[in-house]
Amino acid sequence: MTGESLHLESVAGLVRGLAERRFSSEAVTRHFLDRIARLDARLNSIVTVTAETALDQAREADGRIARGQPRPLEGVPLLHKDIFCTQGVRTACGSRMLDNFVSPYDATVVSRLRAAGAVMLGKANMDEFAMGSSNETSFYGPVRNPWDTERVPGGSSGGSAAAVAARLTPAATGTDTGGSIRQPAALCGITGLKPTYGRVSRWGMIAFASSLDQAGPMAVSAEDCAHLLRAMAGFDERDSTSMNRPVPDYVAALEAPVDGLRVGLPREWFGEGLDAGVAEVVESAVAVLRELGAEVREVSLPHVGLSVPAYYVVAPAEASSNLARYDGVRFGYRCKDPRDLHDLYVRSRSEGFGAEVKRRILIGTYALSAGYYDAYYRKAQQIRRLIREDFLRAFETVDVLAGPTSPTPAFRIGERTRDPVSMYLSDVNTIAANLAGLPALSMPAGFTAGLPVGLQLVGRDFDEGRLLGVAHRFQQATDWHRRVPPGFE
Repeated sequence: MTGESLHLESVAGLVRGLAERRFSSEAVTRHFLDRIARLDARLNSIVTVTAETALDQAREADGRIARGQPRPLEGVPLLHKDIFCTQGVRTACGSRMLDNFVSPYDATVVSRLRAAGAVMLGKANMDEFAMGSSNETSFYGPVRNPWDTERVPGGSSGGSAAAVAARLTPAATGTDTGGSIRQPAALCGITGLKPTYGRVSRWGMIAFASSLDQAGPMAVSAEDCAHLLRAMAGFDERDSTSMNRPVPDYVAALEAPVDGLRVGLPREWFGEGLDAGVAEVVESAVAVLRELGAEVREVSLPHVGLSVPAYYVVAPAEASSNLARYDGVRFGYRCKDPRDLHDLYVRSRSEGFGAEVKRRILIGTYALSAGYYDAYYRKAQQIRRLIREDFLRAFETVDVLAGPTSPTPAFRIGERTRDPVSMYLSDVNTIAANLAGLPALSMPAGFTAGLPVGLQLVGRDFDEGRLLGVAHRFQQATDWHRRVPPGFE
């Protein structure tokens, strides 16, 4: 591997190459910083570059490797979605509201990856407060898809997905509230994993919908995601939703065979609204799983069609509560020359939040208001339970579920911004896993009309190892995940 092509190395390849001292972390880090400087103007995927910090961390990594003390991700560069608090570095969450916020501490995800030896290149652009399916709601402007810069990368982790796809970083962190890791992973042709709710700490991750948000890895391959998840996962006493369960060796689990695996295809994911080209790619990907020895059968998730309406009551209701703290008083954006306290609150929130965030706050506040709580929020939670029970029944007869991550490939920038419902339906296949709290993964499965298509896998609670193993076996038999967008080779 020459210095000019270091960006084509996987996380796993970088771990091996750094340990064997075939290249230095400083050289790798400079290479990616140079690519960001030259290429990101075409994508707008990164809002903050921490070049000086990255080079300091890289030199520290090289010293540890020289002393024979490497940690699991020693010297590997990555980006953090700008929803994770980073000590001494702006954490804006894609919003004017937090444009001036510099966190005094690191999120648990950030500190754990740092403790594993990872080098932080900077912070990735995102939809404002993680609310969006296209990365067009960011205060810092839309992110562009490297496969076609006139199209969206998906959201809300679109900056992370675009940067990984363009090989501006070997990996990135993301968050998934209703598909915000998996949908952009699918539209950009990379691998992304939403772990089981509670598997990865949410402490220091700016909250959108607390019962749905979950952090996860985004990288080129399942093997790379396994390396990241092994460092990210685990109990955190500071997070009341964190699960106290041992963390398995996800990298070792990659070698499990697919032979005999029972794969279920939910018929509800293959009906009306599914793009014909996407359907063809997914069918071909399922055929590969069959060739690897999997047994494929049709299953049903009868209540999954209610996922979108249930989600868009639960998530805005929780967002309304979580975002009440941004009042212009303690931190964040404050309007100029307020006349009184009421004017301070009203103008700070009106000027600090974008249109989509304000829309969801209004929906959520209405759903939680007296006289409507039982009719909307409580009913949505009951539907949520029915959706989870559908998954549990399906897992009595199959080991994993498979289907299209997104019903369409990447759409054009601006195409759906005036139709919020059309935008919300971008996540129609991903939302159910969040409502049920289950782990789910998207991996590259092919192309339609020159655009990537993702295959989604959903597993039982805490079955991330199986999902990663199935994806890894699929990626050993295909090369879709190795494709690089033209102009970013």
